Amino acid sequence: MVFIFGRISYNRVTLFSGFAISFLWFFVMAAIAQRRRLLRIGLVALGDMSSIEDLPNTSMRLLHSPDEPINDLDAIAVDLRIDLPSEWDRRLADYALARVPVYHIKHLAESLTGRVELEHLSENSFGSLAPRYDYMIVKIMMDWIIALFVGIVALPVLVGVGLLVRLNSPGPALFRQVRMGYEGRPFTMYKFRTMRVAEIAPGEERVSAITRDSDDRITSIGRFLRKTRIDELPQVLNILRGEMSWIGPRPEALALSRWYEDKIPFYRYRHVVRPGIAGWAQVCQGHVAEVDEVRNKLHYDFYYIKRYSPWIDLLIVVRTMWTVISGHGAR
Repeated sequence: MVFIFGRISYNRVTLFSGFAISFLWFFVMAAIAQRRRLLRIGLVALGDMSSIEDLPNTSMRLLHSPDEPINDLDAIAVDLRIDLPSEWDRRLADYALARVPVYHIKHLAESLTGRVELEHLSENSFGSLAPRYDYMIVKIMMDWIIALFVGIVALPVLVGVGLLVRLNSPGPALFRQVRMGYEGRPFTMYKFRTMRVAEIAPGEERVSAITRDSDDRITSIGRFLRKTRIDELPQVLNILRGEMSWIGPRPEALALSRWYEDKIPFYRYRHVVRPGIAGWAQVCQGHVAEVDEVRNKLHYDFYYIKRYSPWIDLLIVVRTMWTVISGHGAR
C-alpha cells in the first residue's frame, strides 16, 4: 500500500517480498498472542475431571447448574463419557446454538498439552490412533528424495566431521547401535560418535544406553555435535534404507525399548509409524530416560500418531529449528 499510494517505484520481487514479510509478521504475532492468551473454561462438575487439572494458560470455573451464567467464559468442557442428566443435554445444545464451543474434557486436554494419554483401552481405541496410510506412502517417497539430495550435498560435511571425530578421540567416526524400529523390527542406527569408546559389561547394556545430564563420557567435539544435532546426519543412510523418516518418534536402544515395554502399557504401539530424526516429543519435552518421563513422552508420541499429517510435520520442522538454535533437550 505504501508503494502504491506513495507512487514509489517497485517490481514483482519487491511486491511479493513485502507480502511474505507481512504474512510472516502477522503469523508470528498471532502465535505469540495465542500462547499468552488465558482461556476461561467452564467445567461441568460431573464425571472425571482429573485430566483437565493444571492445564496451561487456562482459568477454570466449575459449573454446578445449567442455569449459571457463562458470559465470561470462552468455552465449556464436560466429560462426555458419562450419561449426562437431560437438563445438561439440553443446555449443552443451547451452548452450541449460541456458538459457545463445547469440548470433551479429554480432547481439550489433548489439544492444550499436545499429548494423548492412553493407559486403558476404555480411554481410547487403537483404531482412532491409526496413522493415515495415504500420507505414509507420500511421506516415504518425500523422505527418500530429500535424503538423497541431502546426502549428496552434505557429503563433504559428513567426511569432514568424521575426520574431526577420529582426531578428537580414539575410536571409529560412526556410532552404531541396534534400535527398535518400524513395526517392532530392530535395525542398526548410525550417528557420529560423541562419546569415548568404553567396554560394556554383560548385563549393563540398558544402563550404558542412557545418556545422563552432563555425561562425562561425552567428548569435547561430541557436545557441540549433540547441541547442533549434527551427530544425527549419518541417519540419512537409515532413511535411504527405509528404516527411518525425517519426522517421527525417536527410536530407542533395543535394551531400553524392551525395558519400557515391560513397564509401560501399549509402549509397542509407538512403532506403528517409522521412527524419525526429529519428533513431537523431542521438541516438546527433550531427552528423557526415566520410566515416568518416558511415559509422558509416550503420550506425545500418541498425539503425533493421532494427528499424523503434513501440518504437524511442518510444525515439528519449525520447532526443531528453534531447538537447534536454543540447544533445548540436548545431552
